[in-house]
Amino acid sequence: MLELKNISFSVSSEDGNTKDIIRNLSLTVPDRTFTVITGPNGSGKTTLAKLIAGIEKPTGGRILLDGNDITNLGITERANAGIGFAFQAPVRFKGIKVYDLLRIASGKPITPSAACEYLSEVGLCARDYINREANASLSGGEMKRIEIATVLARQSRLSVFDEPEAGIDLWSFQNLIRVFRSMREKINDSSMIIISHQERILEIADEIAVLAGGTIEKHGKRDEIFPTLVGTESAQDACTRLK
Repeated sequence: MLELKNISFSVSSEDGNTKDIIRNLSLTVPDRTFTVITGPNGSGKTTLAKLIAGIEKPTGGRILLDGNDITNLGITERANAGIGFAFQAPVRFKGIKVYDLLRIASGKPITPSAACEYLSEVGLCARDYINREANASLSGGEMKRIEIATVLARQSRLSVFDEPEAGIDLWSFQNLIRVFRSMREKINDSSMIIISHQERILEIADEIAVLAGGTIEKHGKRDEIFPTLVGTESAQDACTRLK
């Protein structure tokens, strides 16, 4: 279980003033739960994802994972504690093969056969990708799915995806939805957080948290929260955004 307790994050602006990005935010993400964090542009969603992953550290409050205080842990320490993170724009690696990425992500030796299983889970034909370089020859949608495969290989307690729909075409987005549906069906003692304002992702969530002005405006079960968001900036249609 992830617990954010009165989290704040501020930065200094060029004029010397302090700008509050996250303000006194509290949120609990239970085990075996698929939570979508949504909200309008500029509400602090990506910053919150980075705070959970350890890329940024809060200026106030505490972050607990399974009751352990991880507030001051860095990104590597949090990964070792069980937090997996997928960026908006996956990093490309010239000279590194997809199989190498999966092996590194798993943190232990894995066979090519096991690596192929992770690729198959995200809808990629393993024989076409396992020995390819993770470089610019791969499309944005392909890299997104390979990154998700690395998160699966990591077998994280908590997987965080920051706007996975960003920068991909509609066909790739439809494949991502299928992947997330499959992950949701197989969730066991782990949990998932997706930062998104796409209606089709919101529709498959267990819980939805709405971020506004750097704090949680509302949080509850999908059936309670989703109807209040349809047609708003917090729930934009994929067909409109991904043309």
